[in-house]
Amino acid sequence: MMSRSYTNLLDLASGNFPAMGNQFRERKRLSRVMSVPGIISELDDDQAVSISSDNPSTISTDRMIIVANQLPLKAKRREDNKGWSFSWNEDSLLLQLKDGLPDEMEVLYVGSLRVDIDPAEQDDVSQYLLDKFKCVPTFLPSDVLEKFYDGFCKKQLWPLFHYMLPFTTNESHRFGRSLWEAYVLANKLFFQKVVEIINPEDDYIWVHDYHLMVLPTFIRRRFNRVKMGFFLHSPFPSSEIYRTLPVREEILKALLNSDIIGFHTFDYARHFLSCCSRMLGLEYQSKRGYLGLEYYGRTISIKIMPVGIHMGRIESVMRMADEESKVREIKQKFEGKTILLGVDDMDIFKGINLKILAMEQMLKQHPKWQGRSVLVQIVNPARGKGIHLEEIQAEIQESCSRINRVFGRPGYQPIVFIDRSVSIAEKVAYYSMAECVIVTAVRDGMNLTPYEYIACRQGISGSESSSKASSPKKSMLVVSEFIGCSPSLSGAIRINPWNVEATAEAMNEAISMSEGEKQLRHEKHYRYVSTHDVAYWSRSFLQDMERACTDLLRKRCWGIGLSFGFRVVALDPNFKKLSTDTMVSAYLRARSRAILLDYDGTVMPQNSINKSPSKEVISLLETLCADPKNVVFIVSGRGRASLSQWFTPCKKLGVAAEHGYFLRWSQSEDWEICGKSTDFGWMQIAEPVMKLYTEATDGSSIEKKESALVWQYRDADLGFGSAQAKEMLDHLESVLANEPVAAKSGQFIVEVKPQDVSKGLVAEKIFSSMAEKGTQADFVLCVGDDRSDEDMFEVISSAISRHILSSNASVFACTVGQKPSKAKYYLDDTSEVINMLQSLAEESDSSPSCIEKETGDSSLRQM
Repeated sequence: MMSRSYTNLLDLASGNFPAMGNQFRERKRLSRVMSVPGIISELDDDQAVSISSDNPSTISTDRMIIVANQLPLKAKRREDNKGWSFSWNEDSLLLQLKDGLPDEMEVLYVGSLRVDIDPAEQDDVSQYLLDKFKCVPTFLPSDVLEKFYDGFCKKQLWPLFHYMLPFTTNESHRFGRSLWEAYVLANKLFFQKVVEIINPEDDYIWVHDYHLMVLPTFIRRRFNRVKMGFFLHSPFPSSEIYRTLPVREEILKALLNSDIIGFHTFDYARHFLSCCSRMLGLEYQSKRGYLGLEYYGRTISIKIMPVGIHMGRIESVMRMADEESKVREIKQKFEGKTILLGVDDMDIFKGINLKILAMEQMLKQHPKWQGRSVLVQIVNPARGKGIHLEEIQAEIQESCSRINRVFGRPGYQPIVFIDRSVSIAEKVAYYSMAECVIVTAVRDGMNLTPYEYIACRQGISGSESSSKASSPKKSMLVVSEFIGCSPSLSGAIRINPWNVEATAEAMNEAISMSEGEKQLRHEKHYRYVSTHDVAYWSRSFLQDMERACTDLLRKRCWGIGLSFGFRVVALDPNFKKLSTDTMVSAYLRARSRAILLDYDGTVMPQNSINKSPSKEVISLLETLCADPKNVVFIVSGRGRASLSQWFTPCKKLGVAAEHGYFLRWSQSEDWEICGKSTDFGWMQIAEPVMKLYTEATDGSSIEKKESALVWQYRDADLGFGSAQAKEMLDHLESVLANEPVAAKSGQFIVEVKPQDVSKGLVAEKIFSSMAEKGTQADFVLCVGDDRSDEDMFEVISSAISRHILSSNASVFACTVGQKPSKAKYYLDDTSEVINMLQSLAEESDSSPSCIEKETGDSSLRQM
């Protein structure tokens, strides 16, 4: 049960926060530009109603709705102070990714603006941006914005996702419930804007970055068949770090409402999958090169694709730099000097001071560079109110002053620190002139600085920076191994930025390398950067999103659960809930019935500590067994001793124990051994192997049955237990290769049992025996809840064609819980199973003469 502090999402989404009030509710809503079939005026989130896809589409062309924290726009107040002037932000990734989308695909943007728009102007601004730019602005109240962005995003998620735990006495850096509530509320406001323009039939939705990680839940809850992807542009931390977040499961489950989740590197994806395994019990699968998570019948694709740069934009800026003579100015300023360049945001994770200290160390270790090399460090303004910014700025300033004081001389400063606003043309000019670019971030999502540098060093024909044929054709990179672009830059010198001495040596190596080597490395990098650009990235993501959504569109979907427990269950179109009325009607018409019931998870709740059956279950089974038309079996993986003891009152109940190795038709009959092998010498081989892994895996144990051995690790560390299970399975298959047994993995178990034993064979034996005795079943009810029961469902599906069931038999194969299954029906839980059995018991006939009158054969009761 979720604690009271984990506020219900529906309450959060309704904006019922005493500290925030309901001021945002009064704002006029933007007119819908496209209607969804049906009436969804105010979208009351207190009703878990989903818009289905049963209505015809009003649009024939797919559209892409891109949702991000900020729109790809620039805004400034007009000089007359009457209104606003807007233009595209050509450097925005969100705008550049359009190049990879089909030309005919319409793209709309939902996000906030960087400027504060007066409430009186918001409607006019919204309509103008929609008409002119196809942008839908989200206006966040100032108190929500501060807690959402500067609070939860920048002081909670940003540090944590960059591996920084809140070990501080400053309470503002610890998790705050009010900040989380503001984060959820802000995501809801973005959701409302999406609803105003969405057509769930045709639109794709692409959500970007950590600001909007719970948005997929809002969208999926309203439109459960919508096509939606999410891409995380920051790192994703290891599970040891992420699990410290108090709302860890809420965010994971929200992300899993996407159809595809993208990451820059495999490391980030691996950490996410590890979190899903450890906290939600989900295991990923790899199929034909694609990674996927099975989640309530849906397969969530995991996409690994680093983003690229926009080559056309770089080239246009290089021409602009030529026109402004920026390259000439820099060349004159640093004549005769070797330029090492750093371009970073002002952030504690960029490792700026580590880079400056490495420069100092290089000058000490290699005095030849004193007076000849310069580190130009450009610092972009901080994004929002990050943590420890003042301290890191003071530290950087102190280091720069000290180094320049020690190594500087008239006309020469080894550190040129630029913390003013630098135009993109000036930045590109520095790229063009730098001999080496250094990135020492201690943790960064992607960092496109190396890519931009490589493109600038390649140059463009006719530009000033390309005047010397060899000059722009070589480049060197010293990059941190902790940034997202590092794996794709195989020619770069990778460093651990915390090792200042090693970084200094790498910087010396980079600028001392031969011209030929520099050119070869540059050519290799440029081939990659020029082909894996932003268009390639977005095109690849859209293709995978289409593939991920295709399977879902073929299934029937239900939205279940409240708060962040909401998820969509996707099932086969023929899979439906078992109708008790329909089944009872078939039950009454039948002349011979077979009822097969699993035990744990079917008539006995899985989480029950006392595993013995209740008096109610015993009574129901006795009533069903008393009907002469019925053959009733408990088919379980449990041992025959416990099953015999528990069901002693049910004299006529059939029992199949240990998945059918032992079978007894009634209490008065002897146990049959259905397995072909009675030699269990293999246990002497398998058990020592299992003991070896049990000793090495804390929390694991061995269950020894008469015909099988089971190693379970439910109470062990799930990650380690899963790894040990895979290793054990390989080990067992190797040592038992010549034995008549099968080693299989299940949910938190590894089991070794005879090859010819399964619940499916039990069902086949029961049906065949009934047919041989002239009482071929024309009614079958089979209920189970786990993987082993799928064998029964599979046999039942082909039983009529194999003539072991009546040709007009009514078959009800039913699984417990809404999940992918070979059964055609489901019931939600064990209580519904009990209620269903109660309905059958009420219609049962306990008269012993009934079946003799109808068939003239009483042999069935002797089975």
